[in-house]
Amino acid sequence: MQVFSIIAVLVALLAVVFAFQNAVPIAVTFFDLNFQASLAIILIWTLGIGILIGLLVSIPSVVQRNLKISKHRAKVAELENEANKYLETINHQRQRIENLERHLSSQENS
Repeated sequence: MQVFSIIAVLVALLAVVFAFQNAVPIAVTFFDLNFQASLAIILIWTLGIGILIGLLVSIPSVVQRNLKISKHRAKVAELENEANKYLETINHQRQRIENLERHLSSQENS
């Protein structure tokens, strides 16, 4: 995750440097909207919109992954509880066996 963050920051910095080196004014038309702005501003806005779209596209998979993780954690907790119950049963049975063995050995000695 850290490597991805570092790469993302480097790409963003390169885009900003590129944008500021290309600061000529340009005309932008988007549907019926016409305006003039610096190429640097347009490139930074475009980068920001691209990042936002990327985040929005990745949200469903992140949510789905987090749901799976929480389900698996719940299942692990359930299995741990079940294992603890079995261990308690085993320990109880061992105590019973030890008590029976003591009882049998005391009867044999009598």
